[in-house]
Amino acid sequence: MLEQVIFFTTLMGFLIAVLLSPIFIPFLRRLKFGQSIREEGPKSHQKKTGTPTMGGIVILLSIIITTFVMTGKFSKPSVETYLLILVTAGFGVLGFLDDFIKVVMKRNLGLTSKQKLLGQIIISAVFYVVYKQNDFSTQLTIPLTDISFDLGWFYVLFVIFWLVGFSNAVNLTDGLDGLLSGTAAIAFGAFSVLAWNQSQFEVAIFSVAVVGAVLGFLVFNAHPAKVFMGDTGSLALGGAIATISILTKMEFLLLIIGAIFVIETLSVMIQVASFKTTGKRIFRMSPLHHHFELGGWSEWRVVVTFWFVGLLCAGLGIYIGVWM
Repeated sequence: MLEQVIFFTTLMGFLIAVLLSPIFIPFLRRLKFGQSIREEGPKSHQKKTGTPTMGGIVILLSIIITTFVMTGKFSKPSVETYLLILVTAGFGVLGFLDDFIKVVMKRNLGLTSKQKLLGQIIISAVFYVVYKQNDFSTQLTIPLTDISFDLGWFYVLFVIFWLVGFSNAVNLTDGLDGLLSGTAAIAFGAFSVLAWNQSQFEVAIFSVAVVGAVLGFLVFNAHPAKVFMGDTGSLALGGAIATISILTKMEFLLLIIGAIFVIETLSVMIQVASFKTTGKRIFRMSPLHHHFELGGWSEWRVVVTFWFVGLLCAGLGIYIGVWM
C-alpha cells in the first residue's frame, strides 16, 4: 500500500508539472517574464536572454497539490506536512518577489541582499516557533558517531543558519540548463529513502512529490531550456531540503547528500575571499559550474558530471543514514 502511494505520488508530481508547463511557458512569454543574463557571465549564456523564468511556480503548484492529495489518501496531513509546505511556499513567495522585481521592474539583482535575508530569517523563525510548540527535538547528531547534543533554545540560531544557508546554496546551483532540476531530484530522492526508513511517511511523500515535480519540470528545463525555475523554484527547493533534514534529524547528513550545493557555495566564498585578500581569482568564474564551462566543457557535460557526483553523494548519504 505505502509503496503504491510513493509510486503514484512521484507520478502525480511528474504529470502535473508536465501538463502545467506548456500552459505556463507561453503565458510567461506573453507577459515578457524573460530572464536577463548578467553581462559578466559566460558569453555563451547571452543567447538565453528572454527565456521565460519564474517556472518555479509550476514546481510549487505540483508539490503542494500532490502532497495534500496523496497525504490525504494515506492519512490526515501532519504537522510535518504543514511545516514543509510553510517553508517551501514561504521561500517560494520570497523568490517570486525577487524574480518579479528582476523581470518586471528591470532590476537585474532583484531584492537587495538585506531584504532577501530578512525575509529568509522571518520564515525560518516562524518555522522554529511552530517546530518548538510541537515539541520536536532540538538535538544535533554527528553522523558515524554516537555524539549528540541538545542546543535547546539556541537551536533557533541553527535553524535560521541552516534554512538561509541552504536556500542560498541551492539558489547558486541554478546556473545551467537542468543542473538544479537534476541534482534536486537526486537529493530529495535520497531523503525520501531516509524518511521512509524512519517511518516518517508524510515526509517521504513530500520528498517524492518534489522528485516528481522537478523531473516533470526537467522535461522543459533540460538543455536547451525552454523555461527557467528562477528564484521562485530554487529558494523554495533549498528551504524544503533543509527542512527535511531537520525533521528527519539528519541535518549534517545533508552536507553529504547535498554536497553539490555545498561545493558550489564554497567555490563562491573562496573566490570572493581570494580576490579581496590577494586580488587573484582561484577559479575562472564562480560558482564552480562556470569554471568548467570556461575551461571548455560543454554545458551538457558539466550538468551530467554534476548529476553523477550528486548521485554518488546521495548513495553515500543513504548508506550512512540507513546501514550505518
